[in-house]
Amino acid sequence: MKISVTFRSAEGENWQKEYVEERLKKLKKYIDNPVDARVILSVEKFRNTAEINLMANGLNINSREEEKDVHMAIDNAIEKIERQLKKRKEKIRGFKTNSSRMEELGGGESPGEEDDESQESKVVETRNIVLKPMSIDDAVLEMETSKNRFVIYRDSSTENVAVIYRRDDGKFALMEVSS
Repeated sequence: MKISVTFRSAEGENWQKEYVEERLKKLKKYIDNPVDARVILSVEKFRNTAEINLMANGLNINSREEEKDVHMAIDNAIEKIERQLKKRKEKIRGFKTNSSRMEELGGGESPGEEDDESQESKVVETRNIVLKPMSIDDAVLEMETSKNRFVIYRDSSTENVAVIYRRDDGKFALMEVSS
């Protein structure tokens, strides 16, 4: 991280420059690539202003804070930048999880995806269906004509709920619910 500190309307002291560099080091965990940081410290009567500009590849984050104390102005400006970097990182993480879910549909799954999914609800869609009374033969006929992967129905002879689905080998499997 390349840091340049500029003093306006005041004479800069070495401790202020060291303080700024020390505080900016905590932002390294949010940024991987080389960054230029330009810090402008100014004093006007009782107002101390800290203005920080971070620039990297395609990234430009600015913050400006005005306080009675130079330390507070620097701290608040850096906290503001840290919030912006956290927000940006969460956005990027959101894009990655969306693209990884698309890969999951294709069959690729990494170990970290399970943690992301456990935070969100696993139920994606809810449907209400009306169970039609039909026989097993009618359910198989409906499966063959509609190309559905499964049919849920109420067995007309036993009045129990049943599910018939197509197996990988092309044959049908039947699941019955007994009460």
